Amino acid sequence: MDSGGLISVNMNSDLSNATSAVTARDGAGGPSGASANSVPVSLSVRAHGGGPGVERANDRGVLDGAMPLAGPLVDRYGRVHNDLRISVTDRCNLRCVYCMPLEGMTFQPRSELLTFEEIERVARVARQLGVTSIRLTGGEPLVRKSFTDLVARLSGIGFDDLALTTNAMQLSAMAEPLVKAGLKRVNISCDSLRVERFAAIRRRGDLATVLKAMDAAEAAGLTPLKINVVLLRGSNDDEILDFASFARDTGRIVRFIEFMPLDAQGEWDRAQLVPGREVFDRINEQWPLAPVDGDLGPAPAERFRFLDGVGEIGLISSVTQPFCGTCNRLRLTADGAIRNCLFSDDETTIRDVIRSGGTDEDVEQQFRRAVWAKFPGHAINEPQFLRPARSMSMIGG
Repeated sequence: MDSGGLISVNMNSDLSNATSAVTARDGAGGPSGASANSVPVSLSVRAHGGGPGVERANDRGVLDGAMPLAGPLVDRYGRVHNDLRISVTDRCNLRCVYCMPLEGMTFQPRSELLTFEEIERVARVARQLGVTSIRLTGGEPLVRKSFTDLVARLSGIGFDDLALTTNAMQLSAMAEPLVKAGLKRVNISCDSLRVERFAAIRRRGDLATVLKAMDAAEAAGLTPLKINVVLLRGSNDDEILDFASFARDTGRIVRFIEFMPLDAQGEWDRAQLVPGREVFDRINEQWPLAPVDGDLGPAPAERFRFLDGVGEIGLISSVTQPFCGTCNRLRLTADGAIRNCLFSDDETTIRDVIRSGGTDEDVEQQFRRAVWAKFPGHAINEPQFLRPARSMSMIGG
């Protein structure tokens, strides 16, 4: 196979203890229309082309040999990992219905969280291993004291991209200091454009503060500005066209996200899910859409432009149309564990290695072990799927 082709992966191989149904995105027309039903498919995996310690994929699309001890962070399926999501806290100043209960959350003590010095050290090792993009998450990252100091530390390492996902309640006053510290982009969560509904979904905070923060972020240069919308059936799915119109009017990229089984309450129900295909169809009927040229990379969102040239939307269909085949992401939890998949309970500690006197080489090996253990897909549509023990706020979005 060549380094950019499709490879077929047997999900029943001895590398996985569960059968997974994942979908290759075709990059043309609308969403590939994957059903929630499990079907065998090919994974779109760009195999690593070689390098010290890295073998070529065999005819099953699986890399032969032992875990690479040098070169990029490549897994058994040839996926090279160059995107690291770093959670800085499990705390949040909102209580969104799809994420946290209104009362009763238990948060980790500060002593359990990585310090800024520890995060910087891990990030430096990651950069040496080929990580080029960092996204800071939570919880709500802006509630972490002296957050701009961390941004400055990470900016000094020299990543190609340094971005933030935030609920924006504190962003207006922090936008300019964050830019000065080296932040490049920001994604803002906003699940309704209606004041009362926003309050009902978020249960704290207000819409006016978020809209003001969007203006402040753009004024500070944190662009392109992306707006994340988690859709809930019967709650805010009647605002799909409103958000599409918002994207057209403002030039901001609105991304519609499927509700995932990561809420702390454990109340996720597939009946609440609004499939990305449905979102596409509704918008396309009103304003014809076309794929953004060249959108074949590992980013989680399928990108579409309005054919009349005004604006862009994105679809993140993690449940109905998984993009596991091109996943290039790792997550570092606030308490210092590497997770190779959002939906997996497999964690590899880095904090304990650091605090027991481990070297940077020891940290590197933890990264490599985590990546090498990654399954081909998350199996979210399989009967044997078990939702992660940790919720989204504890993992980091």
